[in-house]
Amino acid sequence: MSAEDKVVEDDMATSKGSSATGGAKEETSEIIKTVIYALLITLVFRTLFFQPFTIPSASMEPNLYEGDYIVVSKWDYGYSKYSFQWPLPFIKGRIMDKAAKRGDIVVFKLPRNPKVDYIKRVVGVPGDRIQMRHNQLYINDIPVAAKNLGAVTPQISYDSQYATKYEESLPEGSTHFMQDLRTDGPADDTPEYIVPADHYFMMGDNRDNSIDSRYAMDDPIQPGVDFVPAENLEGRATMVLVSWNEGSSIWKPWTWLNLRWDRLFKSLK
Repeated sequence: MSAEDKVVEDDMATSKGSSATGGAKEETSEIIKTVIYALLITLVFRTLFFQPFTIPSASMEPNLYEGDYIVVSKWDYGYSKYSFQWPLPFIKGRIMDKAAKRGDIVVFKLPRNPKVDYIKRVVGVPGDRIQMRHNQLYINDIPVAAKNLGAVTPQISYDSQYATKYEESLPEGSTHFMQDLRTDGPADDTPEYIVPADHYFMMGDNRDNSIDSRYAMDDPIQPGVDFVPAENLEGRATMVLVSWNEGSSIWKPWTWLNLRWDRLFKSLK
């Protein structure tokens, strides 16, 4: 082989190496772009349309169980600084604001600690007068009708083995299930609460096991939810997507199918 041929051959080898290196860089760049685009699409989707949440407690029994994985509709009440993955302090109030209704199940930021998400039912809207009298809910001095559906076994163990299940009917006609553990609970007799403008009064459906608007945020014994500002609303809970039994974990693959099959795609009201 001549010296000239050797030089040409070396040049060809260098050219092929450069091409391979460039191709690998382009492929890596495309993968990074794809991941970024996917994350941006997911972020926009979670902000504007739907966001999943996991239920960590029994405060909304018998409608939501600990371990439920729910879907929250984000556009029902418009958007506020809390609609985003990280709060945007320059957004004041709500954009495309739409009022929540009595009976809506709502995810919101806890007023005394906006880093924490809570889920409760809207019981009082601005201007309402709310009171519990001897285990009976009153809205604007009118007792809320509650049909006794009999004894049920709570998901979480309490002092009592059974609870009483009710079908409660709010003033506009919407109905939902409610659970009562005792007739002399700590929040079964309360003062009258007058809901301020741009705020809501929230209660858990598991009435004797829910820290909600019946408890003031500065209560020295049991700090509560208090009135919830409209801008703290994140969205309306619409569906149980899937529900895991106690003991299941994403870190335990053998428990992934330990489901409450009767709760899959369960609509919420």
